[in-house]
Amino acid sequence: MMDHPEKTHTSAVPEGSAHGSSIPSKIKKHWILSSLVVLAALLCVWLLVRAFSKPKAKPSGPPAIQVATAPVTLGNIDVYIDALGTVTPVYTVTVASRVAGEITEVRFKEGQLVKKNDLLAVIDPRPYVAALLQAQGQLSRDDAALKNARIDLVRYQNSYKEHAIPEQQLATQQATVDQDEGTVKVDQGNLAAADVNVVYTRIVSPIDGRVGLRNIDPGNIVPANGTTGLCVITQLQPITVIFTIAEDEIDAATAQMATGREMQVLALDRSKQHQIASGTLITVDNQVNTTTGTVRARATFPNTHNELFPNQFVNARLLLKTLTQVNLVPQAAIQRNSDAAFVYVEQPDSTVKLVNVTILATEAGTSAITGVKAGDQLVTDGFDKLQNGSKIVQRKVPAEATATAKKAG
Repeated sequence: MMDHPEKTHTSAVPEGSAHGSSIPSKIKKHWILSSLVVLAALLCVWLLVRAFSKPKAKPSGPPAIQVATAPVTLGNIDVYIDALGTVTPVYTVTVASRVAGEITEVRFKEGQLVKKNDLLAVIDPRPYVAALLQAQGQLSRDDAALKNARIDLVRYQNSYKEHAIPEQQLATQQATVDQDEGTVKVDQGNLAAADVNVVYTRIVSPIDGRVGLRNIDPGNIVPANGTTGLCVITQLQPITVIFTIAEDEIDAATAQMATGREMQVLALDRSKQHQIASGTLITVDNQVNTTTGTVRARATFPNTHNELFPNQFVNARLLLKTLTQVNLVPQAAIQRNSDAAFVYVEQPDSTVKLVNVTILATEAGTSAITGVKAGDQLVTDGFDKLQNGSKIVQRKVPAEATATAKKAG
């Protein structure tokens, strides 16, 4: 038999040795780490769930719009008709000589204010005085012939009663008397004409007014009734303004005139900032100009200080009526669209409400409207971002501006 090799036997490690005891401790460590990881994962999941389940904060909304506001007040406002007017004198006279002759004297200065019958110029009166003397002599001669013919007529009448002369002779004498009476009347007319011509050699002012530029000088020979004239005199006090009224406003103007009250008319300068004079309406023309759709009106002004100048252009304002106890608002508060005029009214919750309004009248930046009530606060600026229901806040006025405003007031 073969010998079996010897088997080497490894000695067994006891269960309680050092290598055998490390396995449970590793398992314990892994369990603790696993537990911590799970706890950390659960914590992360809880935090994520809590973060996503937390209610979201509501958006705060758009910020309030800063605006300025002004209150609606009760008051009176004047309603005017505005038009372009021309200052027109009541009388304008071109002074001309009624007789021909040489100017010997000029008694006025250019631009002088003259009264009616003031002497303006003198024409050489000698030819006209001579003609007057001739007319007087002719009248005296013919008047003497008439007296003689009347005496003969009485004599012939007595002779005819005694049948001393025929009837034909009496009739002839009667005709002679009638003829002489006609001649005397002609002479009287010639004498009156000669006398008038002598008066016409003294040229006087026919009206009160202001003399314009002089057209003649002493020594000039002027014709009778010349077209150029010696000068032009324009009446300044009173003076009138002619302006136009649109045909749509004629009924309102004539209705006010029918009441019999005086209607005030203001004359303003070109910029409408300065009042030149105040007058009253005289009348409205009787027909509308079909080309312009307007009717002319005339107002009179005392012009005591010569504020108005003939042919001057002015802005005329006819006071049509006065609206009393109406809602007055700044014109800046009124907005317009394609349909109507409207305003933004501040509500108790500091929002605005769009309200349509009707404009009754506008004067000097203030308008009378309907659709709102006294005490309402209206927005006057900041409209670019404003709409119905917008939140608003009053714009703060700088302290310096407030102090300046108080000082100015």
